[in-house]
Amino acid sequence: MTTETLTNKQWRLKQRPVGEPSAETWEFTQAEVPSIKDGQVLIKIEYISVDPAMRGWLNDAKSYIAPVAVGDVMRAGTVGKILESKLEGFEAGDYVGGYSGVQAYDVSDGTGLYKIDPNLAPLPYYLGVLGMPGMTGYFGLLNTGEPKEGETVVVSGAAGAVGGLVGQIAKIKGCRVVGIAGGPEKCQFLIDELGFDAVIDYKNENVKAGLQKACPDGVDVYFDNVGGDILDDVLTQINLKARIVICGAISQYNNTTPVKGPSNYLSLLVNRARMEGIVVFDNAKEYSVAAKEIAGWIQEGKVKVKDHIVEGIDTFPDTLMMLFKGQNFGKLIIKVGD
Repeated sequence: MTTETLTNKQWRLKQRPVGEPSAETWEFTQAEVPSIKDGQVLIKIEYISVDPAMRGWLNDAKSYIAPVAVGDVMRAGTVGKILESKLEGFEAGDYVGGYSGVQAYDVSDGTGLYKIDPNLAPLPYYLGVLGMPGMTGYFGLLNTGEPKEGETVVVSGAAGAVGGLVGQIAKIKGCRVVGIAGGPEKCQFLIDELGFDAVIDYKNENVKAGLQKACPDGVDVYFDNVGGDILDDVLTQINLKARIVICGAISQYNNTTPVKGPSNYLSLLVNRARMEGIVVFDNAKEYSVAAKEIAGWIQEGKVKVKDHIVEGIDTFPDTLMMLFKGQNFGKLIIKVGD
């Protein structure tokens, strides 16, 4: 096939934001898709993952991954279909996952690409429950949180892609699960659909008081996605040898002042507890094992999936901000369209 008539829509980093990303952060570009060379594939991107980690990738600071360079296409997890291939091991018609970025097409040398099967699960699942958020929840809870049957597990950001899976896995492992989320609709969903034992609506109730009521026997594992005041509140309720899993701190990502650290950290000393950060890429060699087990739980009805799909690559800047305003309900994904 030829690429003469294909136009690529791309969102590029124009300038690094201070605080919240704004319209000035991004540049929308359109360009003709180039012909592929030997050792390359042409991918039509169908879905783009929108994740809180993207905010950190915009900062020119030392981290677990290099920042997105000014002028580059914004980094993002993607799934798509190969339209043309001159790369051994990939054929036209194959569906692939990878990090092709916020664009409609990608010419790739295959780095980071992996085949996916749309017959085994819907394509968006490979960006959520079977993608980076799913791997984050699986390994963060089981390897770092080490939940034991009968323990109390608290999850913040519980209605998000990571938090919702963490709570469901904790239930599978026989734990009492308490979710922290914003708004009655999300909280009711956690109880009715995902089987959480209790929820705390941080937008409409006092979190510390809610924890005291929902966790009469204290907190053994806390999976933290938000940081800030909620982390401080949970630290007042932890048990002896508690495990605090630091996955994210979405309440702090757009700060223009220094990140707020936990003022109640001495509770870790008193309770001989540990607080440990996780980065999902550390477990890359075991992704297939986790995906197989999660897929089995889905088939058995033990794990339910909720995706929040927004239509159109043009929406990217506004869709990204939904994460920081608590507007997404489930895994946030952009459907690229034609």
